[in-house]
Amino acid sequence: MSDIWLNKVCWAADGLVPVIAQDASTGCVLMMAWMNREAFKRTVQSGEATYWSRSRKKLWHKGEESGNIQRVQEIRLDCDGDVVLLKVEQAGGIACHTGRASCFFSRLEKDRWVEIDPVLKAPDEIYQKKS
Repeated sequence: MSDIWLNKVCWAADGLVPVIAQDASTGCVLMMAWMNREAFKRTVQSGEATYWSRSRKKLWHKGEESGNIQRVQEIRLDCDGDVVLLKVEQAGGIACHTGRASCFFSRLEKDRWVEIDPVLKAPDEIYQKKS
């Protein structure tokens, strides 16, 4: 497979593009992350989401520690070519490292943020400490 399709993406100066992960069956927005060219290629080749971790400065295969991988059903590029949408099947029903279905669990109500979605599984149960 040629990499020419990657040239259609408008990469930011840092070589990244924002990516929105959406549940393919419900339409719920699960999370937002970043990809570089290598992460995007790996995602397409494997059929599972791989992102670029800006904090760890490395590729991150979603679910590599938690088991909550994202199986990609469809990939879309916005009209400006600068945002990617992944329609995914979310393994385990948990996309957020807090143990929730979505990273967007807080809603602004008047002048404060209210957590409206429950924790489905405690983070310490998802991420086992390595000894």
